[in-house]
Amino acid sequence: MMMESIATDSSDLSVEGNALLAEKEIQSKIGTGKIAKFATSTSPNVAERDEKQQIACNLELFESAAKRPKYPSTHAKRQYDAGGFRLRQPVLDSRLKTIADVLGATKDVSANHEQFAEITIHDEVSQGAKYVIKDGLRKVPPFYFTYLTYCKQRWRDRTILDIFSSEFRDRDESYYREALEMGLVTLNKKLATVDTVVRNGDLISHRIHRHEPPIPATPIKIVYQDENIIAIDKPSGIPVHPTGRYRFNTITEIMKHELGLAVHPCHRLDRLTSGIMFLALNAKAAQSMAEKLRERSVFKEYVARVVGEFPEEEITCELPVITVNPKLGLNRVRFDTGKPATTIFKRLSYNGTTSVVRCRPLTGRTHQIRVHLQYLGHPIANDPIYANRRVFGPDLGASGTGEDDDIVVKLARMGKTEQAQTVAYSEIYKQFCDKLGEMLTGEQCDVCGTDLYHDPGLNDLQLWLHALIYGSKDGEWEYQTEMPYWAKEDFSLP
Repeated sequence: MMMESIATDSSDLSVEGNALLAEKEIQSKIGTGKIAKFATSTSPNVAERDEKQQIACNLELFESAAKRPKYPSTHAKRQYDAGGFRLRQPVLDSRLKTIADVLGATKDVSANHEQFAEITIHDEVSQGAKYVIKDGLRKVPPFYFTYLTYCKQRWRDRTILDIFSSEFRDRDESYYREALEMGLVTLNKKLATVDTVVRNGDLISHRIHRHEPPIPATPIKIVYQDENIIAIDKPSGIPVHPTGRYRFNTITEIMKHELGLAVHPCHRLDRLTSGIMFLALNAKAAQSMAEKLRERSVFKEYVARVVGEFPEEEITCELPVITVNPKLGLNRVRFDTGKPATTIFKRLSYNGTTSVVRCRPLTGRTHQIRVHLQYLGHPIANDPIYANRRVFGPDLGASGTGEDDDIVVKLARMGKTEQAQTVAYSEIYKQFCDKLGEMLTGEQCDVCGTDLYHDPGLNDLQLWLHALIYGSKDGEWEYQTEMPYWAKEDFSLP
C-alpha cells in the first residue's frame, strides 16, 4: 500500500481524510520532500476550520518539525533524540539498515532481494501505514512491518516458538510454526526453526503483514502543558505506547503524528483506563517525574463504577497481587506468591444497581484496583475480564474463587469465539447484547491468511475506571480531570 503523500525521515504514518488537499498544498509551498511529516488533526475543532486556517495550522507544524535536530548524540555508541532520550538499538536499526540487512536469508528477502536491499524498515512502514477515522473508530489498515526485538530476560533459554505462542495473542501457535517452517523468522540474521533456543542478547526479526486493532477516535485532551511536561486526559480504550498488537493506535504515536509532539510516558495507565496521565517532553523531566512516582511522593485518586452496593465505610484492601497470565492480561490475588498491594476505597454514591467508588492506590501493581474490587465482590461493572460471568461464574471471582487453569481457558475464548459480556452490558445495557463486539469473523486476510475480526464494541473499548487526580503529597502541585460522565450523580442506567 503506497501513500498518496511522500514518505519522510522522521514520521511513520500518514492520515487519510479531508485534509489531503491541504497537505498537498503545504508540500508544494515548502518545496522539499525531506521534512518531518505529521498527520493533520481530526478532532472536531480542527475539522471545523476553513481550508486556509487548516493549511496555516499544518504549515506551522511542518516548519517546526523541520527545525528539529536529527539524532543529536553525546556518546560515541549511543544516539539520542531531540529531547535527550536514548534511542533503542532496534529503532536505529529500523532507520539505518535495509530489510535485507536485518532479516538476512529469509524467504521474503530471497524473493524480493532487489527491493529489500534498497528500503529500510522505517521507509516501508512510512509507505504503507495510515490513519482512517470511520464510525467513531480510529483504524490503521494492514501494513507490512518488520519486528526487531532483543531477547527479554523472561525469554532466555526458551524456544522461539514457545515465546511467540505464549507472548503474542494476535496470532495462534500454528501461524508462528508455519512462519518458522517457511523461513520467515531469523535469529541474529540466521534462519530460525521451531526448535531454536533464544539466548541473552539474541536479535529476533520477523516481517509480518500487521493487522492493528481499531481504537476509539476520541480526541486526546491536554490538561496542562509547559516546556517539560504534558498532562493529558487519556481516553479509555487507547494504549499508551506501542506494545503487543498496537503500534500507531497509541497515545504516543497519535500525539507524534497529529500534534507533532514527541512524548515519553512518565508512568503506566492501562489501555482501558482513562484519566490523568503525564508525558515528558525531555529526558530530564521524565527522570524527575519518575523519581517522584518511585519515591511515593505522589498521591493518586481514581473513581470506578462497580457492581452492587459497596460498603459505606472506608475500606483498606491489603491483598498481594500477581500476574497469572501476561498474554491474556489476567491478574489475581495470591497470598503466597503475590506482590504487596494496598488500595483505599470509599463509596461516593449508590443508585440501586451500581456504586461509584473512590480508589486510592498506595502501590502500583498491574490491574491492582480492578483485582482488589473483584476480590471484594464488587468488580468494575463493565470490566471485560473481572466482571465477566462467562469467565468467573455467578460469583464473579469474589474472594478469589475459581481455578486459574479453567479461567485462562475461558478467558482465551473472549474476543475470539465468544463476545466478552460484562455485567454492565449483559444485565444492564441489555440492548447491546445482540451487537457483535470484537470476535473472529470466520474470514481470513487475502494477503497473509490472518484471521479477521469484527470491529470492537463498547464491551471492548470502555472501562468505568478513571484516574481523576494526581498530585504531590506536599501540596506543591496537583492535576485533575473532569469527572467522567458515568461517575456523575445524574448518570442513569437504562
